[in-house]
Amino acid sequence: MNSKKITSIVVALGLCLSITKAFAVESVVAKPKLTEAQAGKLALKKVPHGKLGEGELEMENGILVYSFDISLPDSKSIVEVQVNAVTGAIVDVAVEGPAEQAKEAAEDKKAGATEKGEKGEKAEGKEKD
Repeated sequence: MNSKKITSIVVALGLCLSITKAFAVESVVAKPKLTEAQAGKLALKKVPHGKLGEGELEMENGILVYSFDISLPDSKSIVEVQVNAVTGAIVDVAVEGPAEQAKEAAEDKKAGATEKGEKGEKAEGKEKD
């Protein structure tokens, strides 16, 4: 084997190992210590008269958070509260009016359609194999 092939193999192995290590670190870091219910109670402390709505676990700016929509009485606005899923600290509080809510819903719908399309393509590829 010549030295170029050996160098290429070593570089490829190094890349594989670093990618594998990155995925392993992410899976260890991305585990919540709080339950969604515990995080919801913390979020409601920021909006005591609100009604806890939809919540989801997501990565925001490298931080694993529970994100909750809290509706306000006699208002069309909602308060989005993000709670650190590991520490329980409040990461962000933002009031979203109807326009922002509609924009976010459209983005979520578009992202969902994209994910469904990708899954469909993968399924079609499996059927052809």
